[in-house]
Amino acid sequence: MPKRTDQPDPKTTALLEDGTWNPSPEGIRDSKFQQGEFFDPRDLLQVRYEMLRRVSVDHVSVTDAAAEYGVSRPTYYQARAGFDAGGVAGLVPKKRGPRGPHKVQGEVLAFVEQQFVPGEPVRARELAKLISEEFSVDVHPRTIERALGKKTARRAPASKSHTPQREQL
Repeated sequence: MPKRTDQPDPKTTALLEDGTWNPSPEGIRDSKFQQGEFFDPRDLLQVRYEMLRRVSVDHVSVTDAAAEYGVSRPTYYQARAGFDAGGVAGLVPKKRGPRGPHKVQGEVLAFVEQQFVPGEPVRARELAKLISEEFSVDVHPRTIERALGKKTARRAPASKSHTPQREQL
């Protein structure tokens, strides 16, 4: 009887960490991905590259290749544009969403830094309210903490006034 392990497959772990895990490997109908171990339908990078190769080398239509690899035609064209711009590295999916604290820059960041007292807890909720009043910009308290580089900052309870409370001896 084979030994059962609770450890995940190392390749699966690597694909997930690299962001190249194919979320729908069952949609791939290319026979190469059904037969052996070399072509892995879970490897999004390999799947996209092979899809592009089928169109450019094997002269399969974009519509047929997209259907064979379980993607839409716009997805094919996005993969093609990424490959043309960056080679194989251009096929790696980009992270979604903003690339940093885009609301906390310039004047807002200077204001936050002016309000921050080193050695004291970040009063992010209070700062968020002050920013909203001063600049008419809604900022999440966690965004303020990130902008200050305090990933493990303690959150102090929000006070009713804008003046920091001092500890009593």
